[in-house]
Amino acid sequence: MEFWKFMFVPTILFLTVVAPIWITMHYRSVNRSSRGLNAEDRESIELMLETVDKLTDRISTLEAILDDDHPGWREQIRRADAQEE
Repeated sequence: MEFWKFMFVPTILFLTVVAPIWITMHYRSVNRSSRGLNAEDRESIELMLETVDKLTDRISTLEAILDDDHPGWREQIRRADAQEE
């Protein structure tokens, strides 16, 4: 009987303080680990990456055209940016 009297207070403290925190933290970690991207999100990201690649190619092409037509255009932009600062 002495053992149960001795363990009463630690048991109540465990059940009221430690157990709820432990359960909450457990389910938070489970929720975070299961938050992976679904198929629709992956497809959307891949589509965006393809668009970015296309836009990068277009910018490179436009810069090449500008380099041929107006050789000093980059310096003009740098001077204009420096004057704004």
